[in-house]
Amino acid sequence: MHIRESDVENAVNRYRCMLSAVESSHTQSLRLAFTKQLAEVLLRGLTGILYFPPNPASKSTKKSQTNVTESPWKPKQYTGINLFVPTIDYEEIILLLLISEAMAVRDTVLSQAPEFEEARIKALENAKTIYDLLAVAVVRWGQVSVLNEMFERAMKFSFEEKHVWMQHAFCLVAMGRYFHALAVLKEVKRLMPKSTMPCLIGARMCYEYLESPKEGVEWSTEALERAKTHEPHLVSRCYLYQGIGYHLQAEPMYVRHEKEALHSKALNALTKAVENDPYDHLTEYYLALHLACAQKIKEATVHARKALSLQQEHAPSLQLVILLLTAQKQHGEAAELLELALEEYPDDLNLIYLKAHLQLYCEGGEAALVTAKKLLSIWKSKYEEQTAVDTTDMSDKRSDTRSAFHFYTSEMSDKDSSSLHAQSIAASRVEHALSEVASSLSSFTPRPGPQRAWLLQVQIWLLLAEIYMEMEEMHWAASCIQEATAIYPLSHQVMFMKGLLHENKGEYHDARQWFQNAVAINPTHVKSLQHLGLIQHYLGCQKLAEKTLRDAARIDPNSYITWYNLGKVLESLGEHEGATDCLLTALDVENRSPILPFTMIPLTFE
Repeated sequence: MHIRESDVENAVNRYRCMLSAVESSHTQSLRLAFTKQLAEVLLRGLTGILYFPPNPASKSTKKSQTNVTESPWKPKQYTGINLFVPTIDYEEIILLLLISEAMAVRDTVLSQAPEFEEARIKALENAKTIYDLLAVAVVRWGQVSVLNEMFERAMKFSFEEKHVWMQHAFCLVAMGRYFHALAVLKEVKRLMPKSTMPCLIGARMCYEYLESPKEGVEWSTEALERAKTHEPHLVSRCYLYQGIGYHLQAEPMYVRHEKEALHSKALNALTKAVENDPYDHLTEYYLALHLACAQKIKEATVHARKALSLQQEHAPSLQLVILLLTAQKQHGEAAELLELALEEYPDDLNLIYLKAHLQLYCEGGEAALVTAKKLLSIWKSKYEEQTAVDTTDMSDKRSDTRSAFHFYTSEMSDKDSSSLHAQSIAASRVEHALSEVASSLSSFTPRPGPQRAWLLQVQIWLLLAEIYMEMEEMHWAASCIQEATAIYPLSHQVMFMKGLLHENKGEYHDARQWFQNAVAINPTHVKSLQHLGLIQHYLGCQKLAEKTLRDAARIDPNSYITWYNLGKVLESLGEHEGATDCLLTALDVENRSPILPFTMIPLTFE
């Protein structure tokens, strides 16, 4: 009655009064209903500043004798000095739901016998309602581990119950336990044979977290088969996920016929996605990205602008258009669009990183240095609090999954090593490379907090080092590299940057050693191969330089630096015709090369 009259305060007080009454065996079902209803009322309209805690003062005025009440018809109340009284909305809501869950689990029926079916269904419905409320409550305050404990207890009485299994999978994803979540999703997929959603979620996890695009394509293909039969409105999204999987498989592939086959499959799937839903900005964006990676710049620009027109605030589309403008050497327009994008997203680290490189190319080191320092200050404001304290493994994973920024780029992440085919590198080379950093490892311990945040800082230090080297400030560049080494000494990118520093100093033997170390750890790191080949050329090892640069060209034929260096080597070998072809190829590739690889844009599903 109080709620119907919009008198929420008196309604809540009435609920609290009833729940503080001494429990009896006849009131257990009522208590379960009341705790659940009070939690719903608090969640719906009494959180934050609207919340008022229970007032135990009225109870303290009662007489100390427990057998004295105002009326024999009023129930006895729980009293005592050790009673827990919630003081904030979070405490009371979670307490109510935990009590509800304990009572609901106690009432569950484990027997699958037909005579207990009605009782089993009723108890399960009560438990499911409580789990849904718990999901709303704990996710709001970031306490997903509490919910996970509930679902683990619920598994024993949730046989063939698809809703509970699906919620459990979502909970595991939120906690960062992706392999476990994928296993649960396989069970959900079996329980929901007509639903496309579990398959799409599984595919997204494979792409975004598990770095398993091949398995993601399998999930997407099954989703497509289901969508065609039962959910035709999701056919476009299924084709999109399938295309993303083929695209991710194609990028690290350097066996030519396999790469071309995957590119063809990706293009076919993404084209069908656009045809089935021409007003989805995500399908247009991924088709544009795929065309851009295939060096079809003009076609990619058309689709990227279409994606931007469909969703003007889509940050990845903005980044793609900016990179396409730089590929067409329209750096002024790219800079203008970049400034407009930064007005909308002033703290976007991807955009600021791109701005630093664009300034380094167009304006020089001074302007780029200011931007890179701003990048470091933004990192501190976003991540320093997380990394300053020693967090548990669980909070580490949760922080990683909730990170607002993913630093994905072929220069800035280890994505380029996610599909290593060159496993024939001798173990002795790896051991030799690791021995170079043994002194660092002797005192190396992982930094506290989310490791992704530390990897971001490594990339920022390496960017600063690159800028200082362009400004010929080798001392400051060495200091930045040292900061990166202290965080992650085994990074092939850190080793590459050390080699680049020695190369700029003219110390070619030391430079060659560091480039070899980088290649030993990541055989497909193109920049290390490019500079290793160049150093071998400087040291007079022309045949070895040619072999190294041809390997780099085989891995990434769209890098003009590789072709230019190979042309220089062939010229020194007296192969003038081959050198001319390489230099002409370098000019052609350079005319359509962006300021940064298109793969710098983070994977997005929104």
